[in-house]
Amino acid sequence: MSADDTTPVGWEQARALAYAAGRSAAGAAELISLPEADGRTLAEPLRALTDLPAFPTSSIDGWAVRGPQPWRPVGRVLAGGVAEPLTEDGTCVEIATGAMVPSGASALVRIEDSTRDREGRVSGEPRRHAVPDWRMPGEEAAKDEVLLPPGTAVDPAVIGVAATCGYEALSVYPRIRAGLLVFGDELLTAGTPGAGRVRDSLGPQVPAWLRRYGATVDPSAITGPVQDTLEAHLAAVRGALRTADLVCTTGGTMHGPVDHLHPALAELGAEYVVNTVGVRPGFPMLLARVPGEDGRPRFLAGLPGNPQSAVIALITLVAPLLAGLQGRPAPALPTVEAASVVRGRGNDTHLALARLDPSGRVATPVGHVGSAMLRGLSNAHGFVVIRPGTEAAPGDLVPFLPLPLVAGERP
Repeated sequence: MSADDTTPVGWEQARALAYAAGRSAAGAAELISLPEADGRTLAEPLRALTDLPAFPTSSIDGWAVRGPQPWRPVGRVLAGGVAEPLTEDGTCVEIATGAMVPSGASALVRIEDSTRDREGRVSGEPRRHAVPDWRMPGEEAAKDEVLLPPGTAVDPAVIGVAATCGYEALSVYPRIRAGLLVFGDELLTAGTPGAGRVRDSLGPQVPAWLRRYGATVDPSAITGPVQDTLEAHLAAVRGALRTADLVCTTGGTMHGPVDHLHPALAELGAEYVVNTVGVRPGFPMLLARVPGEDGRPRFLAGLPGNPQSAVIALITLVAPLLAGLQGRPAPALPTVEAASVVRGRGNDTHLALARLDPSGRVATPVGHVGSAMLRGLSNAHGFVVIRPGTEAAPGDLVPFLPLPLVAGERP
């Protein structure tokens, strides 16, 4: 796709193209320790290294008994110990929760359900219910069973499963290093707007969105405002791509007299994955693949200068790209019920800011949704997706594009 081809790509197609570009460029797996794996993505299946549990395990404090009662105690087994077999009827061993159940045991009796006579012999009744008082080998998983597939986002629960299995390290995809270049001489980085200049709101917020989608953003990788010249743009982009796998830019995606992004990409030999997207708000946006000095491709996502449009461009193109680069599944859209009429935008997809009710099933559009506004975004959970040539009536089921509102939340 060239810079001259300005035919808008459909919104859903653009997301698919971005994901495919990321997936084809995902880095080689690396082995890292369990504590370091949080937030990464499994590059290989997580398999059970042994049966889980690996041996019969007591789920109570009590007695492991054999044969008819009363039972004569012949020992004790604690968690972490190896239980000697029970070989004689009428015998038992005291057993702790988590301890190995001895072979030969016919039942477990809870301590609160037992009594002892003057000779120390134990009597009591095992509880009869569907769930036994001990866990059998393989009850949770059989040896070599796939517990989690490649592409699973690693969180504390996944780390816990891996540790239970006996892993000390996991094979994961590398972290994606992202950078940000802010374009626009009209931008202020401090103080209140005035005298023809506006405060930059994208420099502070875009890195946070990128982190929520799994990228790492070093503060040194945030630059701007970059001077509005082709030479400055070219130097900034070239420099950022030396250390980042993905560079996002804000502003300069049009073809105006001070829009230098397209000429800079041409100078760098970039290939457009997506040039323009038929979506409102969000026009214009782009995603390009840039040859890396080490032979690996880098990516540049051109976000519009208007703040809400920039966020829409980020979740349209950058979110699926990052999912692909991390080896994760393509983001899927849940379905919600529209609480009110949501108009379409002709031949373009309309992303309408909306807030979900407490059930998470009903979406109500919010106000203050101009392309340059952020107030509506701060009160929303995501976007109702209205496909080209359609609109939503109250009660209609519509796709919903959620925002990653919690740091570290899976995309």
